[in-house]
Amino acid sequence: MTGHPSVRHIQAQLRARTKRERQRNDRRVFQEANRLKRLPLYLFTILDELKAQARARGIDVIDLGMGNPDLPPPKHVVDELARQVRKPENHRYSRKDGEVERKVNEAIAEWYHRKFRVTLDPKTEVLPLIGSKEGLSHLSLAFLNHDDVALVPNPTYPVHFNGNILAGGILYNIPIHAEDQYLPNLRAIPRDVLRMAKMLILSYPHNPTTAVADLKFFRETVEWAKAHRIMLVHDFAYSDFMYDGHRAPSLLEVKGSKDVAVEFHTVSKSYCLPGLRFGFAVGNADILASLAKTKSYIDFGIFRAVQWAAIKALLGPQGCVTKVVNTYHKRRDVFVPGLSRIGWDIPMPKGTFYVWAKIPLKFSALTSLEFATLLVQEAGVVIAPGSGFGDYGEGFVRFALVEPEPRLREAVTRIQRVLRMED
Repeated sequence: MTGHPSVRHIQAQLRARTKRERQRNDRRVFQEANRLKRLPLYLFTILDELKAQARARGIDVIDLGMGNPDLPPPKHVVDELARQVRKPENHRYSRKDGEVERKVNEAIAEWYHRKFRVTLDPKTEVLPLIGSKEGLSHLSLAFLNHDDVALVPNPTYPVHFNGNILAGGILYNIPIHAEDQYLPNLRAIPRDVLRMAKMLILSYPHNPTTAVADLKFFRETVEWAKAHRIMLVHDFAYSDFMYDGHRAPSLLEVKGSKDVAVEFHTVSKSYCLPGLRFGFAVGNADILASLAKTKSYIDFGIFRAVQWAAIKALLGPQGCVTKVVNTYHKRRDVFVPGLSRIGWDIPMPKGTFYVWAKIPLKFSALTSLEFATLLVQEAGVVIAPGSGFGDYGEGFVRFALVEPEPRLREAVTRIQRVLRMED
């Protein structure tokens, strides 16, 4: 495959781009902090450039790269947001003892109890966030010293390791593999690493691999964390996205988990409200207090109109969530069998709205970024390279099912043409 002129051109393009970036950085008068230099290249920036180039050539781009929900948000939530935006008092700074601030904490606690039968103290065990990504990143800032280790399964959602790097901590990657259902082998972590470890970050249903975990795994992990005095952090953004009769358990369903654990959630995925920037963390009161303290030095809280809208989402009719999950379920059942029919066999995801795929053997000489670039340039289909999710994501790509079924069928047709390209 590497003999194909398109591929040679792609590889040369990427090498030239990397060289230009290094030269540009070397010419800077004010150098970035070393912790920023430790961050891996944000591959979605490259994909954005490739999309722009493809569109400039008149290509109709099918964007399956970013997990950016395409379905409309619930009307009753949007109506509430619009109503609250018009109120002058909602444009003042948020304050901890305000009416909406109290009610949003209560709504989160009620939502958690209804979904998972987990009881939370709204005053101490709930913390609203400006999106869960913000909270996850600031958690590392709140707790990691330069000699503290964060244990992070790899591949994973980038903020799980980027937050640690920005905070100046030490990153220890735990490789996760398909043969182990993408669950980390915690007993394989060296003792000297465990002695320095302060937190373990998990996320099931898992982005990008779509793996799921059961309560047995969480019980064993809580027991392990207590034995080693390690904080458990669970990113639970895709809790609703389970298929074929499966259910995603909350880590906090495990008895005694609140002694060591916090769990993060968001309205971005289930309620199709990524632009609202509203998430929350729940669990251990001491951990949340330190996170709240850190945030108090950085932000002024969440726009009050957003908080009212979030309450409406959490406590209002939930049929909208069921409809969203059913839509992605149908898309999965169109896209994955479609790829199988053209010779790209991929395991059927049990959760999330992603598809995690090993690069076809014919293209295995390419990196995941090179293969993703090939699909954009030759087919107008945007996907996420596995290397964007960590070193152990290399050799894989991720599809986000954020296009309607006809567009997914069209994507399969276009991908088929690339798979049939001659060497």
